[in-house]
Amino acid sequence: MKNHIVCLSTTNYHPLPTRKQNVMSRLQNSEILYFDPPVSLIAPLKDKKAAAYLGKYRQPGEKVEGHENITVYALPPVLPFWGKYRWINRLNQRRLARFVRKKMRTHGFGAETVLWCYSPSSCDIVARLPHSALVYDCVDRHSAYKGHLTAAVVDRMESDLAAPANQVFATASGLAETLGQINPATKMIPNGAAYEIFSRVQTEKDNLPCPDDVQGLRHPVFGFVGMLQECIDYDLIETLARERPEATVLLIGRTLPGVDLTRLKQYPNIVFHDLVPQPALPAYLSQMDVCLNLFRAGALSRDVSPLKFYEYLATGKPIVSTREPLQVEEFADVVYIARDANDFVALCDQAAAEHDPDKTARRLALGAQCSWTERVRQIERTLYAKGVLHES
Repeated sequence: MKNHIVCLSTTNYHPLPTRKQNVMSRLQNSEILYFDPPVSLIAPLKDKKAAAYLGKYRQPGEKVEGHENITVYALPPVLPFWGKYRWINRLNQRRLARFVRKKMRTHGFGAETVLWCYSPSSCDIVARLPHSALVYDCVDRHSAYKGHLTAAVVDRMESDLAAPANQVFATASGLAETLGQINPATKMIPNGAAYEIFSRVQTEKDNLPCPDDVQGLRHPVFGFVGMLQECIDYDLIETLARERPEATVLLIGRTLPGVDLTRLKQYPNIVFHDLVPQPALPAYLSQMDVCLNLFRAGALSRDVSPLKFYEYLATGKPIVSTREPLQVEEFADVVYIARDANDFVALCDQAAAEHDPDKTARRLALGAQCSWTERVRQIERTLYAKGVLHES
């Protein structure tokens, strides 16, 4: 008998794979209903692309290519300010519960369902959905985000979600410490990388042609891959571009709403590139001399578990990182960690000049240990032992 899992995600299944997709797509013996997060009714005022998503919940479920056991649905839009007023969240979750129950009935999901949540807001939907077990997978310090929320309200919702959970996972030690005080069944399992994809930078380096849109970049190339969001340290990027005008700073990723990069666009040696599909990323990463993991100090950055860092490890390339997130300290022997802005550029120079096969091999080995395959094995072993999931 297969496990029936309802995943209430905080990330759309497409186009960018995060922890949610990587975990769900690797779970064995499971049929999964994956629900993209709802958009707010006022979201189009901030992001015009959100308007196209408002009516998507009326579309039929989508089977994931290569993972026919996963069906993706869009949730109906919700009222704004749920993170400020709990009563609004309760209204939203009541409506979402009706939609989810309908889809569960369509797929024959009943009381044996495992409810797998990623957002504190799901605290008010749990009692409205039939399920045999509850898993809360915490990937961020949710109350540290900016926007229409009150930290105390979000923290209270997270507590109400974590307390009754059969199992809580956390991606960072700070998150695990906080949640462990709420629910002793809390286990830290950091994010990981699709090692089989990113290790191609080394295993196929002689067969990865340079993409046409990054040909002719001046080396050294200092590269960043990921969402350009508020918690990134753009001051360090500007410093590097200013102090090393002969080099290239390549930023691959989408700029999130509310992030103003006008200042960076004044530098001719900073190259902006839109999202690249994950299978194509090794060809771009192979053109980088150094990979950058740059987070601005703060509550959100301290407890983040950046996928990009583990993906960088899997390439074997030199990495220059800020001190945050705290997890990078575990890799201090093979990663250049800038203690402050003063030594950042110097470390970038050292990393670009590195020619140490032993460090490359060490990073590859660590990347393999941090692969999604290994992470999901840890998750499954934990849930098998508790009877939350069964192997066959």
